[in-house]
Amino acid sequence: MPAETASAGRPGSVTEVFLAFLKLGLTSFGGPIAHLGYFRDELILRRRWLDERGYADLVALCQFLPGPASSQVGFSLGVLRGGGLLGGLAAWTAFTLPSALLLLAFAYGASALTGPVAEGVIHGLKLVAVAVVAQAVWGMARSLAPDRPRAGIAVAALFLVVFVAGSFGQLGAIVLGAVAGLVLCRTAPQAQGGHLTFPISRRAGAVSLVAFAVLLVGPQLLAAGLQSQALALFDAFFRSGALVFGGGHVVLPLLQTEVVNPGWVSPGTFLAGYGAAQAVPGPLFTFAAYLGAVVGPAPHGVVGAAIALVAIFLPGVLLVYGTLPYWDAFRTRPLAQAAMRGTNAAVVGILGSALYDPVWTSAIGNPRDFAVASLAFVLLTVGRVAPWIVVVLTALGGVALAML
Repeated sequence: MPAETASAGRPGSVTEVFLAFLKLGLTSFGGPIAHLGYFRDELILRRRWLDERGYADLVALCQFLPGPASSQVGFSLGVLRGGGLLGGLAAWTAFTLPSALLLLAFAYGASALTGPVAEGVIHGLKLVAVAVVAQAVWGMARSLAPDRPRAGIAVAALFLVVFVAGSFGQLGAIVLGAVAGLVLCRTAPQAQGGHLTFPISRRAGAVSLVAFAVLLVGPQLLAAGLQSQALALFDAFFRSGALVFGGGHVVLPLLQTEVVNPGWVSPGTFLAGYGAAQAVPGPLFTFAAYLGAVVGPAPHGVVGAAIALVAIFLPGVLLVYGTLPYWDAFRTRPLAQAAMRGTNAAVVGILGSALYDPVWTSAIGNPRDFAVASLAFVLLTVGRVAPWIVVVLTALGGVALAML
């Protein structure tokens, strides 16, 4: 097998990428950390698009960059498997569209899920997220923190994330892992599996990074001069996506500042959409589609939803697309490999922290919750049951718990 493709497996097709991510977009409940677990199970373990070490390196890169980390990882896997930008766009579209359409429907009043059954389903989805994240932590810990130095880095990263909340803690943990890796992990075995080469030219990467910089400041200046509400809407969501590290729930305060403070969306409407976003699969950033549809000033509705949705994801896509051409040259150097071994171990610690808060704390309230989540974990790890089946079974378990 050629060295250039050993980590990535055989090339695929755009159609294959779209269908794989459509399945994930319809079944990936539980937030960004859970999504990384779903990706790992479906694309790394089952389909073998990439080896686990390369996947962990990619996760570490996306943790560094602003934007929704799970969507950036998915986009990158689409680029890798689908042979370029079209593969990445297919992955993003398929993973994002289901939840965006559901939230758009909610914005138009299609919120029929009420009562104990609906609450039970939502609770069951939270329980399956516990199992998915626990599976990811367990599997990645065994492969990425197998010795004392890397296990120690993982624990130190967990402590740092616990005691330094928010994106600063996550970034600090990644930096700590890199520095500790340079000191402690130089004698670890060399990375196996060859190069992780993305089909992106350095010129295309540079253009993407320049486009990010232009869009970060350009629309704001043009919107003020042209008095364009469409540009103002694009700018508000682009800046929210560009200035958030960690993704997911971290973006909510920024969105509240951009749409609630100027009076575009009422606080009650904002919170109602946020609640709906917890009950749908796919990335939490699709909350932007709901907000774009319900903003007071035109454009709103479908047009506003499309503008907001594209704008909030675009900065993360541009940044990761611009960085990927340079990523392999960095990660294959000996010192870089030592640093990446440390950052990979740190990712395990970050995932371990997220397993407790918010995943565990928001789902496990009593021994029966623990029992259902444990059963889901066993089905995933020992039974090797498809994740979407476990999602359905655990949702039914949540309904049963609600009826007791």
